[in-house]
Amino acid sequence: MMKKKKYEYIDDYLLYIRSKGRFSFTFDELKNTFDSSEQATRKKISRLKADSKISTIRKDFYVVLPPEYTEKGTLPVYLYIDDLMKYLKQDYYIGLFSAAALYGAAHQQPMEYQVIVQKPIRDLVIGDTKLNFFSRKTWEPDNIEKKKSAAGYFNVSSAELTALDFMSFNGKIGSISRIVTILQELIEEIKPSQMYKAASTYPQISALQRLGYLFDKVFDRGDLVKSIQRVLKEKTTQNIVLSISSPKKGNIDRDWKVDVNVEIQNDL
Repeated sequence: MMKKKKYEYIDDYLLYIRSKGRFSFTFDELKNTFDSSEQATRKKISRLKADSKISTIRKDFYVVLPPEYTEKGTLPVYLYIDDLMKYLKQDYYIGLFSAAALYGAAHQQPMEYQVIVQKPIRDLVIGDTKLNFFSRKTWEPDNIEKKKSAAGYFNVSSAELTALDFMSFNGKIGSISRIVTILQELIEEIKPSQMYKAASTYPQISALQRLGYLFDKVFDRGDLVKSIQRVLKEKTTQNIVLSISSPKKGNIDRDWKVDVNVEIQNDL
């Protein structure tokens, strides 16, 4: 009986990974499984990539490509993000527009994702998919939800934390008008009690002021306004701008100490 070539076992191992509900693996995992030299293992990986059976997400971290994804050359982020972050030893959550889309708020570009991490990571471009990383030093685990994918669970900011993050990162992620359009849909998922809980532990007071202003003057949601006011009552506030990326106008809303320095356009 003719002995099988070693690379054929690699193909079998990819099937094994998929049978366990996984889509990702690492270089060290492959090397240890086949007890090969580094050079031999890299050669096998190159062959699998050339055959569009795997794709590189980050150095030494790969995903298996089922036939329906070979043309795109990558997978939806939700199928490997949890494994990738464990590989990078980073806490994380899917946030901002990507989180809002998971709560039913539309307008998310499906191949662009926002991920919040505790230590800065360079953005990744894999085929037509882009991962944008934003860093925050800490967050409360209670404000993170678990969503299920075909590969297991991944972390997503709660609707309340998502809204606060929009106010914190608004200078980096697009116009206030775009954010307001998303919040118009996301607000249906926001609960006053959870809003108070998320706001109580949120480190950026200016984000609370901006969100309170929008709840009050744009969305007319008195129940959510009260949640923010309860928290701000214990804080020291100062005049801040509504849009971080726009210059001051001196058009101060005295209730929230927010300089309304942009005109909000929205389909309300």
